[in-house]
Amino acid sequence: MGFIGFNSNATAMNSIVLPFITLGFLAGLAQPVADRALPLPMDESPLHMATAGMTLHAATAEWGQIGHYTTGRVAKEYLDPAAWARIQEILDGDSFEEATVYMDDVRSDDAYDSYADWHWVTIPDGMTYDQTEKNPNGDILAGIRQLTAELKAGGLTPELEREKLKFLMHLIGDIHMPLHVGTGEDMGGNQVRVTWFRETSNLHRVWDSDMINSRQMSYSELAEALGSVDASTIAQWQAATPEDWAMESMSYRDQVYDLPEDNRLGYEYRYKNFDLVRLRLLQAGIRMAGVLNEIYAR
Repeated sequence: MGFIGFNSNATAMNSIVLPFITLGFLAGLAQPVADRALPLPMDESPLHMATAGMTLHAATAEWGQIGHYTTGRVAKEYLDPAAWARIQEILDGDSFEEATVYMDDVRSDDAYDSYADWHWVTIPDGMTYDQTEKNPNGDILAGIRQLTAELKAGGLTPELEREKLKFLMHLIGDIHMPLHVGTGEDMGGNQVRVTWFRETSNLHRVWDSDMINSRQMSYSELAEALGSVDASTIAQWQAATPEDWAMESMSYRDQVYDLPEDNRLGYEYRYKNFDLVRLRLLQAGIRMAGVLNEIYAR
């Protein structure tokens, strides 16, 4: 099963939701993301969640490494040749896929503390982004808009352009993870304690990495297994705005939070939800390519 590029013939949209093809798993290639500590209980008032609580939420708010690498691999297949050539110059030998996790890699550096809240956004049920009280430290939607504008404007040093490009790639992946757009009530599922195949976890980590890692696939295998979509679907997905991407993530809340009474998750929960994981990874990669083409295919 291959990807559709700019000049490829389309396969049906329903290829997204077909069961996984058995590819001969390479368990050693799918390294689990390190377990993250659960946050301590805290004041969950909207204002507190919109400010002081954000850094703690952000510490666990992203696709795991395999998920991000997968979005990068997908995006490469949809990049315009001119954009790809320019991006290679900017990355200066750095791996395109590895660039997608750079924004996580620098979290331990105090110099990047001001970006801690850029990985996510809170939009309560029944509200739009425009109606929310904005975090003074920024959020994922503001970050995507700012980085896109700065890269389009140009005039950056090579080092700064490389870093901003990597940040943008990461955030486009992040916003497609449904729990990146939080309700403001449970820190994006981090406070929803569950067991995942008898191991202690939380709902955010299940979506971040547990479901993906349980497939024991390398990111290249996972990207290949996502399938392909037709040209009209590509155009539709790429025409959507970052605010649309966030609203899509919100729209899956009922599905994501449909948990058994004992919060014990395993095969059944994965069966019901992995098609959504696949869809969001594919959309993230295709949309990443669309944004980068808009910036660099000129």
